[in-house]
Amino acid sequence: MNKAAILVAGGKGTRMGAPISKQYLPIGGKPVLMHTLSVFQEVDPQIKLILVLPKEDFAYWNQLCQEYDFQIPHELVAGGNSRFQSVRNGLDSMDWKDGLVAIHDGVRPFVSTEVIENSFLEAERSGSGIAVIALKDSIRKLSDDGKSFYQERQYFRLVQTPQTFQLAKIKKAFEVTEMQQFTDDATVYEHQGWQVSLIAGNPENIKITTPEDLEYGEFLLAKKSGR
Repeated sequence: MNKAAILVAGGKGTRMGAPISKQYLPIGGKPVLMHTLSVFQEVDPQIKLILVLPKEDFAYWNQLCQEYDFQIPHELVAGGNSRFQSVRNGLDSMDWKDGLVAIHDGVRPFVSTEVIENSFLEAERSGSGIAVIALKDSIRKLSDDGKSFYQERQYFRLVQTPQTFQLAKIKKAFEVTEMQQFTDDATVYEHQGWQVSLIAGNPENIKITTPEDLEYGEFLLAKKSGR
């Protein structure tokens, strides 16, 4: 079955406090996005890779690819004004009728190959494969009047990406008008009345947002390389 991955990287990274967006900052000697593209290509060398970036960043990204001699084939698609619109643009760029597509945050370069593989397997079986991890900390729910209430953490999961789907179904799901309740791709899929299927994510699959995340990323890369 045809496989594709849409890597969404439209953010400006204001929390990073850097002069360039977080997806272009280097870790382990190359920009974050190159690590992310590489792990998907490692899973399947034939996978179709779609990188969704702000249109105004295309020239800068192409310059980075030349600078770092980055040669993994991928297609650039212009992002929208929201993550929902950026994902829809990525989906609209595909002319396949059938297949599987993983939708992934471009600034999550530490997703494991096993998680990606399992997300495709589950999506092929049931329609969707959403990476999640269990909570380690206790949690409390806040009410409108300022009170808080204990919650059983075993009934909750933290949602990551990739979120992988059968292409025809997720394309249909994204035909709707954007709504505030669409916090990720799984909620768009659920809006059609379809139940999502969860798979185990990996704890290292952090979303790089702050300088501390970059430091942790350097640690993970050093650990992986045995330094």
